[in-house]
Amino acid sequence: MAMDFKGKVAIVTGAGGGLGAQHALVLAARGARVLVNDLGGARDGSGGSVTAAQAVVAQIRAAGGEAIANGASVTDFAAVQGMVQQAMDAWGRVDILVNNAGILRDKSFAKMELDDFRLVLDVHLMGAVHCTKAVWPIMVAQKYGRVVMTTSSSGLYGNFGQSNYGAAKMALVGLMQTLSLEGAKYDIRVNCLAPTAATRMTEGLMPEAVLQALEPHAVTPAMLVLASDDAPNRTILCAGAGSFEAAHVTLTRGMWIGTGEDAADQLAMQLDTVRAREAETVPESGNAQGQNEVALAIAAARPA
Repeated sequence: MAMDFKGKVAIVTGAGGGLGAQHALVLAARGARVLVNDLGGARDGSGGSVTAAQAVVAQIRAAGGEAIANGASVTDFAAVQGMVQQAMDAWGRVDILVNNAGILRDKSFAKMELDDFRLVLDVHLMGAVHCTKAVWPIMVAQKYGRVVMTTSSSGLYGNFGQSNYGAAKMALVGLMQTLSLEGAKYDIRVNCLAPTAATRMTEGLMPEAVLQALEPHAVTPAMLVLASDDAPNRTILCAGAGSFEAAHVTLTRGMWIGTGEDAADQLAMQLDTVRAREAETVPESGNAQGQNEVALAIAAARPA
């Protein structure tokens, strides 16, 4: 059965082109009413125009769908609140939020200006916080919501020259981990999408042949799964070129070393054992780390 989004209202940020535009178009094609948000700025975040968002809206309407355009900057919470109100005024609810807006200001950490570091965090991290905060009470009241954070392999695994971008993208995973717990009782499911796609953000960063294989439409199926009625909760889906993986933040079993004066020396000698991945787990919450540590300590204190 094809996924059906009829009756659903979606907000997709950064949807004037690339991945965001593809997300908006496919959601609309499957019946969702879509607010297409895009500041219309350059890849580095400078400038701005609602024209890009309006062009995507025109495509959706030409295909028989419903959509409205919005040019708010996700860094401006008041403007984001206005964007959400625009959707509420038009359709009376918000079911899906795809936090996709982003910019790049790549440089090695040694050469990066702090202003460029802050701005990338402001757009990616605080932009997602602003948008999620604005829709959260609506989703709580209607006891339904699907929030997709756009993370990245640069955050999960690192990438040279992207300390700002990687820090912001990994922060979104942390945001997801807690919001997925807090939203569960309201059927608000929060997940992360880690895309590999050729968009304006990746121009000049990859060979042309690779870019052709990494078309944005190859990522969108993962977004649809995370935005659907049957979406998982607290999942990091990776997608690119038609392939899909899941990423996990795991905890090794570890070992008890104690707190003696030689603890650091003992840890250094046993580091391979501490890092061993056999029997590692994906904790249900942050409490699991402490529970594991206390359990190892208690076991070590028992008489042989």
